[in-house]
Amino acid sequence: MCFGGGGGGPSESENKAAAEQRIAADAERERAATEKAKAKREDVSDAIKRKSESRYGRRGRGRRSLMQTSSGGGFLGRFE
Repeated sequence: MCFGGGGGGPSESENKAAAEQRIAADAERERAATEKAKAKREDVSDAIKRKSESRYGRRGRGRRSLMQTSSGGGFLGRFE
């Protein structure tokens, strides 16, 4: 059982290289996540637009509010 000497851990230059690699990997993951979120947001917007166009013609109604409008419409108005 030898507990002394031998310089067991990684050197400072190895630690620095590993830290730089982690930073680069984190930046790449962040870029990929941002790109995926943007594509998903565009896909959802396109799907909503297609659905409203197919249901209401070219002019579409767009997104509808869940809150009650002045005319009494909206989702919440159904339950009063």
